[in-house]
Amino acid sequence: MNIAKSQEDSRSRVALPLAAAVGAIVAFFFDPANGRGRRAKLAQRVPAFLRRRKRAVEQAARGVTATAYGVKQQVAHRQEEHKDLNDPALAAKVETIIFRDPDVPKGQINVNVQDGIVQLRGEVPSPEMVDELVEQARSVEGVRDVENLLHLPGTPAPMHE
Repeated sequence: MNIAKSQEDSRSRVALPLAAAVGAIVAFFFDPANGRGRRAKLAQRVPAFLRRRKRAVEQAARGVTATAYGVKQQVAHRQEEHKDLNDPALAAKVETIIFRDPDVPKGQINVNVQDGIVQLRGEVPSPEMVDELVEQARSVEGVRDVENLLHLPGTPAPMHE
């Protein structure tokens, strides 16, 4: 008997505030003085709210789709595709790689390419930079060989073989 009474009590605790809330809403919207305007405003705002939510969901879906497409492209193009570059294009690609480091003296190094063989000429400040530039040039796809004609300050330039 106690269980049935406690269930009735819990229902009445929920039902009374719910009935009060419904009554307040009905009174608010069917008030003789202002109810008509409130209903009209509600009739405009609810569809506008739903349109905005729909647009937000569509925009989020486009963002997810674009991100998924980008990830797919990154996975598909993890490795650079082999391209047969002509000599000027290969020289530009080598320059792009070796001149990324801001410490490399860009105005003092020339890059020439003949039949896929890269010639690096110029003056660099350290022997480590010479080795680094040669290795970077060798790592570029399409480079068959690298001819190192780089030299340090105060030393004579190596002669072309």
